[in-house]
Amino acid sequence: MSRTATEIATQPACWRRAAESAAGFDGLPRPGERVAVTGCGTSWFMAIAYAALREAAGQGETDAFASSEFPVGRTYDRVVAITRSGTTTEVLELLARLRGTVRTVALTADDKTPVMDVADEVAVLDWADEESVVQTRFATTALAFLRAGLGDVPGVKSVADAAVDAESAVTEPLPDAVLAAEQWTFLGRGWTYGLALEAGLKMREAAGAWTEAYPAMEYRHGPISITAPGRVAWVFGAPPEGLAADVSAVGGTLVANEAADPLADLVRAQRLAVALAESRGFDPDRPRNLSRSVILP
Repeated sequence: MSRTATEIATQPACWRRAAESAAGFDGLPRPGERVAVTGCGTSWFMAIAYAALREAAGQGETDAFASSEFPVGRTYDRVVAITRSGTTTEVLELLARLRGTVRTVALTADDKTPVMDVADEVAVLDWADEESVVQTRFATTALAFLRAGLGDVPGVKSVADAAVDAESAVTEPLPDAVLAAEQWTFLGRGWTYGLALEAGLKMREAAGAWTEAYPAMEYRHGPISITAPGRVAWVFGAPPEGLAADVSAVGGTLVANEAADPLADLVRAQRLAVALAESRGFDPDRPRNLSRSVILP
């Protein structure tokens, strides 16, 4: 078993610990604050998911930006940065620019990195750190940590219940049609759109696969044109009405695990990425052209 696969399997326990840690951390956004969430790559996609969750919880306007595209002149009460390594150049530069103008909090996996010195408060989730280059458990654990801090979100399970679903997701067989497909399109609505983006990225990073991701309602506005036999449309959460029939009509395969928490369903997509990488002779622990952190000169 690859190191990546081993780390994927630990996520239920990581999420439970995240929920416990969030209860004792005082730096999370308060209800009513205007908040921005930022990161790069996978961390940005988790930021997108959290922003939508926080607004769904009625806790205040929440934006998400890639750190390189952050509108520094815009006014916020708090900025949350997600950075597994604590060394990503764009995140560090942004936090340094914001220092003294807005309260900042960072989520990281390493307390011996520069982010400790540029954020006002830091939540260190070192027990969710990874040896793998490709992020899996740290990203989902960071989202679980932030999600737990929101309390009850209408229509969304608790982190504890999501962890129960994840226990099934790390062991249940993946559908043959998904494993044999040549192309995968990931779809989501609201907070699960960020998960769809992340699922597509995992497949590209680990296996060099042809994947795309869209808001679910946008799928019929063009992306459905590539759907055909041997191609999958994977929906996080409940599919929009009529989508299953539309996918079937053009020969595609629809995948939707409506009973499972969407974050647990992301675990299945992570497992698919590893399985596909191994079937193509790639090493999921050492993806092509990637490093653990992007550190610019």
